[in-house]
Amino acid sequence: MTAIEFENISKQYRLGLVSTGTLSHDLNRFWQTKVLRRDDPYLKVGETNDRAHKGHSDYVWALKDINFKVEQGDVVGIIGRNGAGKSTLLKLLSRVTAPTTGTIRACGRIASLLEVGTGFHPEMTGRENIYMNGAIMGMSRSEITRKLDEIVDFSGCERYLDTPVKRYSSGMTVRLGFAIAAHLEPEILVVDEVLAVGDAEFQKKAIGKMQDVSRGEGRTVLFVSHNMGAVKNLCKRGIVLDQGKVAFDGGAEEAVDLYTKKANFPNSKKIIDNIKSSAKGLKITKMLFNGTPLSQSTVANGQQFIDVLIEGQSSQAFPDADVIVVFRDKNGEAKATFAEGHYKANSSTIQPGDFCIQQKIILPKYVAKGDYIVDICIHKPNQYFYMDASACANIHFEGGCNKYGHPLIAQRDGFEGLESFTQS
Repeated sequence: MTAIEFENISKQYRLGLVSTGTLSHDLNRFWQTKVLRRDDPYLKVGETNDRAHKGHSDYVWALKDINFKVEQGDVVGIIGRNGAGKSTLLKLLSRVTAPTTGTIRACGRIASLLEVGTGFHPEMTGRENIYMNGAIMGMSRSEITRKLDEIVDFSGCERYLDTPVKRYSSGMTVRLGFAIAAHLEPEILVVDEVLAVGDAEFQKKAIGKMQDVSRGEGRTVLFVSHNMGAVKNLCKRGIVLDQGKVAFDGGAEEAVDLYTKKANFPNSKKIIDNIKSSAKGLKITKMLFNGTPLSQSTVANGQQFIDVLIEGQSSQAFPDADVIVVFRDKNGEAKATFAEGHYKANSSTIQPGDFCIQQKIILPKYVAKGDYIVDICIHKPNQYFYMDASACANIHFEGGCNKYGHPLIAQRDGFEGLESFTQS
């Protein structure tokens, strides 16, 4: 059962001004949209919401063409850099603001915790705010009273329950706010970065409660956080937002890895975009190297394998297809080569239709620290290339020490143990 559906959702803001800025523009917008039932004329201009650079338009798209569904009981982590549109997306779902275009469908009551003290009246006591928030979520007084002891115990604010909220610290406020949102039995729980305000003990307890809410009670959770460990532990699905668009929608671990690597290498392109040539009738649709589609990644100390995955479609058979992976130093000198078809006559035929090639390359025990350029090719040994993606990726090895305990340096030592590059 679908709990939430975002259909062609976009949100536009005008920088610096409320409304269109002039009375004539406001009247024109009213005439076009309300009387003539046409599109808003002021939505036809707008730039990507890049907060770091000044653009040429006063209109920006905080979100643009967002489409995805969330099933009941799913725990979805929404990640991205500041200004990517995460909080805007949750505010639209919580009806704090309305989308410029598109439709949001939600099944059930929504409890939102978007900012510290969301929905709290500072002059009212903690007890009074519990009842007010419960009423806003559609709870009866008897239902709130039944849950009151659990809420107070979870928040740890019993001593201040009858004190006005304006005297609470930010940590106490978020404790009470989360306790209310999590215990008043909403079908959908929306949590923004507010948990970062709480201490470590409360964060652990809050994450445990969200797990109980989703797994034990089958409720839906949307969780925004910059704590990548919490996203991995709590969520099964991850959505990466980048400049108001969905950059990735898949497994939580894959989403976190992609976001982390992109954050470390902001100018990284996709490996597949660096393919130089491919044979007629051979189309490559997906390439992953070291677990990422991006052209830059890092190998940590102790990493034992590098995975290579190539997917695509073929209109004909390509016999003796051998995957070659070459690591070169910054001067272009080959430091290590993986080519099992050439050395072991261990190649295979790409059959017509969809195909998937996977290789697990075993790294040598000692790898020199440094940056390497990577070639990935598919060829028929000693004849011709089916696909050439030379210099398609850059990889940084954090490096280790040799058997004498001395740090390895790329220019001097290269890769040791080339014989370790074999197929598992």
